[in-house]
Amino acid sequence: MTAHFFGDTAVLTGRTLRHVTRSMDTIITTVITPVAMMLVFVYVFGGAIDTGSVSYVNYMLPGILLITIASGVSYTAYRLFTDMKSGIFERFQSMPIARSGVLWAHVLTSLVANLLSLVIVVGVALLMGFRTGAGVAEWLAVAGILFLFTLALTWIAVIPGLSAASVEGAGAFAYPLIFLPFISSAFVPTETMPGPVRWFAEHQPVTSIVNTIRDLFAQRPVGDDIWTALAWCAGILVVAYVFAMAAYRRKIA
Repeated sequence: MTAHFFGDTAVLTGRTLRHVTRSMDTIITTVITPVAMMLVFVYVFGGAIDTGSVSYVNYMLPGILLITIASGVSYTAYRLFTDMKSGIFERFQSMPIARSGVLWAHVLTSLVANLLSLVIVVGVALLMGFRTGAGVAEWLAVAGILFLFTLALTWIAVIPGLSAASVEGAGAFAYPLIFLPFISSAFVPTETMPGPVRWFAEHQPVTSIVNTIRDLFAQRPVGDDIWTALAWCAGILVVAYVFAMAAYRRKIA
């Protein structure tokens, strides 16, 4: 049964990946917004923001990476929605394949597509002056956190992808996720924010994730932020997975 599931999921993932590779404008569109933000913040606002001895592109890159992921998972919801509306799920259910393989194929495709987007954004950041002395261990830690964050947001994306009434509704869920880094430590130190806003910024998930990635790039001790970041990612992942699977079971019942 396990081999059956993995084999079916691999075949179905190949199908969804072909859709992405045949439409590379999806990847390009996904990175346009974060790259544009990076250009504007670094070259327009960066000089007015005090980040101490840290260059502003180094300071804000972790937040841009999270925005890139939030932009990318909106396409996961879109692809899932279009598959649902086309009837492909019903056709697959009539075949002798693992039922959850179709869903996991979209999830795995999201991970691959977001990886490509993140590589492009980091490449642009390097051209803009981003530098880090982080070693292999630090880069692996950053990759692990981004992987877990992507997986958590992808399962959130599955919910509107399965239950939205329109294609616009399927993708609109990502707007709050894209906006969330702006009320965090991603672009300005939280100490500059007024009381209630500062409290929210310091206690929402993005800040701990951004601080952890920033410290890893700067080769500073990460402290408790890494455990807070992992707890947020794992908690969101578990809750989103439970609700997504409940929505999936309702659809295929």
